[in-house]
Order: sequence, then structure tokens, then C-alpha cells
Amino acid sequence: MQTIRWLFGVLLFYIAHLAVAVDLSAGENVYRHGVLPSGEPVVGMREADAGVSGETAACVNCHRRSGLGTTEGQIVIPPIIGKYLFRPLEKNLKDLNLPHVLGYRVQRRPYDDVSLGRAIREGIDADGRSLNYLMPRFKLDDATLASLIAYLKDLTSAAVPGVSEDTLHFATIITPDADPMARQGMIDVLQQFFNDKNEFLRGGAKPIQSNSRAIMYRVTRRWQLHLWELTGPPDTWQAQLQSKLAAEPVFAVISGIGGKTWEPVHHFCEQAALPCLFPNVDLPVDAEQDFYSIYFSRGVLLEAQLIAHDLHLANTPPTRVIQIYRQEDVGAAAAKALATAAALTAKTNINRELPATAGAAEIAKALRDVNPHDAVVLWLRAADIRALPTSVVNAKRVYASGIMAGLETMPLAGEWRATTHITYPFDLPLSRKIRMNYPLGWFRVRHIPVVAERVQSDTYLACGILAEMLNDMLDSFVRDYLIERTEIMLSHRTITGYYPRLSLAPGQRFASKGGYLVHFTEPQGTRLTAEGAWVVP
Repeated sequence: MQTIRWLFGVLLFYIAHLAVAVDLSAGENVYRHGVLPSGEPVVGMREADAGVSGETAACVNCHRRSGLGTTEGQIVIPPIIGKYLFRPLEKNLKDLNLPHVLGYRVQRRPYDDVSLGRAIREGIDADGRSLNYLMPRFKLDDATLASLIAYLKDLTSAAVPGVSEDTLHFATIITPDADPMARQGMIDVLQQFFNDKNEFLRGGAKPIQSNSRAIMYRVTRRWQLHLWELTGPPDTWQAQLQSKLAAEPVFAVISGIGGKTWEPVHHFCEQAALPCLFPNVDLPVDAEQDFYSIYFSRGVLLEAQLIAHDLHLANTPPTRVIQIYRQEDVGAAAAKALATAAALTAKTNINRELPATAGAAEIAKALRDVNPHDAVVLWLRAADIRALPTSVVNAKRVYASGIMAGLETMPLAGEWRATTHITYPFDLPLSRKIRMNYPLGWFRVRHIPVVAERVQSDTYLACGILAEMLNDMLDSFVRDYLIERTEIMLSHRTITGYYPRLSLAPGQRFASKGGYLVHFTEPQGTRLTAEGAWVVP
């Protein structure tokens, strides 16, 4: 009987051990969310009883989603994925093919399950030394600890799609409603940049041979661009993208261009864990809890915030805010965002939606009952701005979307030029002139026609950022790591095109965060005057 009980106990032990070994979801919840299998928050302690719990105790905050660590000022957070933690010392000393990651200690003893458990619980590393005081000590039970260790062994261990020994594959995505001229301008820049990159390699660039990992793995793979052109209605785009990704696995999406909506593309990239860097869209998806899409700006949503900020500053707010926009254009979403940001009610927010076929008469009708106590917001394209009535409306304030109507080339005429406040979520033309010498000079030397300056400048900027990030990653081609390094390194850029500054942090997905309200300086021409300082609403 005792033998039977013993065998039954051993069987239960192995069943439990097997369950722990495959329960990666429990380890993931601890790592990413700071939640124990019981649903209780993870608790970690530092010196002097300074504790952290729940989301603030999650490993991802310091070691990041990739597990490859990060830097915070002078503090270097090391990688904690299996291939670095458990790598034998003798293999480290003889084999230099492991990609370099800042913070990886080549001569440290390898961890095993026991020593890693001690590091997590007691803050003692594999060499018996105390870990940095920033590393909390976690009192995890055996099952939870085993799940976390299993998760670390599996983290960032799979082969990365779109990466081969000699090639990095990238896609750019084009929606069917993208402006044809801007589409071609973007493609011209992408293809030329990729050609330049590959021509440099064909010219004889070789990997730097050295015993130092820090300089050995400069990126020398060629770049391959795939054009993913979508067709049909937006509700078919995700299926099209899934098919394209299966046929042509890529490491990331670079640039791209959209029209009235980008939402299906954004959600596809999130679901596929596919980085999407700086698409040319005026209506991005404002979901900073998502991870894989990074935008230069909130576009028309930022313009709505700038107008809301100005309305809040008014000594006497308008009685009504009359918003005019075309049916199914990005102005509809901008109008909704403004109503929310300015806390407008159904009584104070008046939407005037123009049919797709509306002409000058319908635009004039939408403005007919405006009074001196109203504010008017024109979410209109250049053609509709050109069709405005000759006489300006007698309103308290008139605003117009700079993005939608062409910024300083907006065809405002007559009295409208002096009274209309234009949203301008970019650096002013004279202020950005020196920075713009770089892309414009490159276009000139490469004989690229400038047909959509902002789109082409942003595309050139996106390619340059991608090249810098890949060099910084030193062959650690991990999709999550690409996003994480972009978050850290972007603020160091001095060439920022249309934007006075670019910066990101974990949980931020819009690199430029402010703008101006401006008006035309003269009855003719493109000169603008800012009505105040740069505003981050």
C-alpha cells in the first residue's frame, strides 16, 4: 500500500511539473502585467522596504517586452531571455556569433533554474553577487516561479519572419483611397533609399571583423521592399494583409500611405505583432495601449486638440461650435474628437455634414445661419476651401484644418485669410528650412520629383530612422526590440524634417505632440504668423 501511495505521489509530482512547464501564460502574466496566477498583484521589495506591486512590479517595465533590456540614463538593464541567461561560459568565450545586446555580461556564469530562481527571489546573481538595488526581490511560490522561468526560456526564441542571412524584408502598405500623386512620391523615395542602401553593400562594404561584439555586427544585410497595395472596401483589408504576409514574410512595415481610414491596417499589425513605422496617414488610430504602430503625429486628431485648447482659453466661449466636414472624410473623426476634447454638448456642437456630391451652394448653406457668438470649424479639403463664399462669416472664431487644406498653400481668399485661424501641427516653414535642406537636397541629387513634399519628407525621415535603429540593434533582429530601440533613440535625432522635435517613451505612439495656430500674414502668398508659442495640448 505504501508503495502504491509513493508511486501515486510521484505521478502527481510529474503531472504537476509538466503542467508548470507548459503554463507559459502564467509566466507571461507575471512578466507583462504583474499578476499572479491567483489574480493577486505581484509584490516586489527593494532596499529600505521600498516596494512595488501589480503593473509597476511587472518585469516588462525594465526588461521590456522583448526581454532584451534597455538603458535608463547611466543604468543598463540586461537581457533576461533564455539564450543569454543560460548560455554556457565556454561557448561565450569561443563563439562570437551571438548578437550583441547592451548589458549582456559575456563572462558571467550561466544561470540554471535554481540560480535564476535565487536571483528573482533574493537578488543574487549566478556569480553569487548582489544584483542592482533597482531589481526588486519577488517572493514567488514554486509553481509561479517555474512558470516565469519557462516563459523567459521561451521569450524571443522563435525565428523572426523576414530575416535571412543576407536580406531584411520590409513592406509598405498602400490603401486604395490614397492620393495617387502622394502615393507615387512615397514609392519613389522608398525605392531610391533601398537602392542606395543596397548599392552601398554592392560597393564592397564588409562586416567589421573584431573580437568585440560591440562593433562586429553592424548591419550589412540588403534590404528588400515589398509593395502591398490593397484593393476593395476596408473590411477586406485585413484578410488581404494576412494573405500578403503569409506569401511574403517581412520584418516590419515602413512608411505606407492611407486615405480616409487606416484602422484595419493598424489592427492587422497589432494582431500580427508586426512593427509599422511612421505611415503617412492624417487620421491615425489613437490607441497608445497598442504596441506595434508608431506615428509621427496624431494628425487631424491633434488639430482637434489644438482647437479645443484655444476654445478653453477664450474669456467668453462661443455659444455654438459649428463643424463642417465632408461625409466619410477624416474631418468627421476630427469633429467627433473636438466635441469630446472641448466637452461640447449636443446643444453647443452643431455638425454640418456635406454629402459627397455637395458643391459651393451646399457649403454656403452650411454657413448661412452663423452668428457673432458662434465658432466655425472647417474640416475641408483645398477644393472646398476654394469654394467658400466670397464674404467671410460673422463668427466669433473661424478655424480651418491646415493638414486637410494644404497648410501654407491653403487656397483661402479675400477676407477669410485675415480672420481664419489655421491649425498647424508642424514646425513653421522658416523654422524648418535648414532641416528640410537634407531631404530636399537628397531628392534633387537623386532626381526625385517633389510632388508631395510633406509625405516624401516623412518617408525619407522614416527610412533614416529605420536605418539608424537597425545599426543600433547590432543584428538583434527582434520585432519588439525594433520598437523598443525606436522609443529610446528617437529623441536623439537632430534631422526631424517638418517637426521641431521627435520623442517617444514606453506607452507613447506619437512622436510629435504639439503645434501652432497660425494665420496668413498678407492678402496674397504663403507667409504665416504664429498666434502664440508651440502648444502641446
